[in-house]
Amino acid sequence: ARPSAPQPQPQELPVPSYPAVETFIEKASADDVQALFAPVKAGLAELKGPRAEIGKKAQAAIARSEELLTMLVDVREKLVAESKQPKGRK
Repeated sequence: ARPSAPQPQPQELPVPSYPAVETFIEKASADDVQALFAPVKAGLAELKGPRAEIGKKAQAAIARSEELLTMLVDVREKLVAESKQPKGRK
């Protein structure tokens, strides 16, 4: 039997820190999310020529980001509402 090679120890992954996004999500409403992306979407809509195709891809990515941020805000609002409900047996 061959000696087994030492197994590498799993390294701890660094914890990502996005304080600006975290702060925004903690305080933002769904309207704030829409307002955040509105100027960017308007600028991308004005692109012409070869950049218009790239703009369409960016618009799709921004739409998905907006959707995800809106879902995070909705979940946060639900969690806050649930935490304010009285606890006990039903």
